[in-house]
Amino acid sequence: MSGIRFEDVSHDFGDERVVDHVTLELTERRVGIVGANGSGKSTLARMINGLVTPTEGRVEVDGLDVARHGREVRRRVGFVFTNADTQIVMPTVREDVAFTLRRHRLSPADAAARVERTLDRFGLADLADRPAHRLSGGQKQLLALAAVLVGEPSIVVADEPTTLLDARNARRIAEHFETLDEQLVVVSHQLELLESFDRVIVMEGGRVIADDEPRPALDAYRALIG
Repeated sequence: MSGIRFEDVSHDFGDERVVDHVTLELTERRVGIVGANGSGKSTLARMINGLVTPTEGRVEVDGLDVARHGREVRRRVGFVFTNADTQIVMPTVREDVAFTLRRHRLSPADAAARVERTLDRFGLADLADRPAHRLSGGQKQLLALAAVLVGEPSIVVADEPTTLLDARNARRIAEHFETLDEQLVVVSHQLELLESFDRVIVMEGGRVIADDEPRPALDAYRALIG
């Protein structure tokens, strides 16, 4: 199992401290992070692949310092954003999935085969030549997940991946999460998404205030927002 380590990590946005001396080791297969807006949960998640650099402390992935080995870490860590439009970069569905492999040094035949398998896995094969930005919201989020998974990362981090989706498409994303062999870290306000996870971390004011199995951790969060 992959390992993520936060060692006395803090992060400031200007004069505001948004993550405050957090130390964690994440080895479970599925980890959820919850907290109110501004609690620091998304900032914490973005440190895992170097989208945000700690002001203090150190983040490691599989023993690699994220700040020093960013390129190698990003090959291991795939990131899914809340709004899929922010990560769709190519005209068609197939091209967008294939774009992830541009630096993987695969032969054209191997790259094409991996793309086709991934499209089929996420139910996108029939949409392969469709303009990517004309997909529905749910289809776009599936495309974003497919474009991450085609690179075969060992860790997938998803920041509010179902927030903009209706209930049906949110359920589809949750079902795909259930099947992943990769370590999964999900930031979410939708608590039911995290109920079957292995561990849930509750953030408040930049600090970890609960860290437990889902039921007690989510109960602590519900009591907090009361």
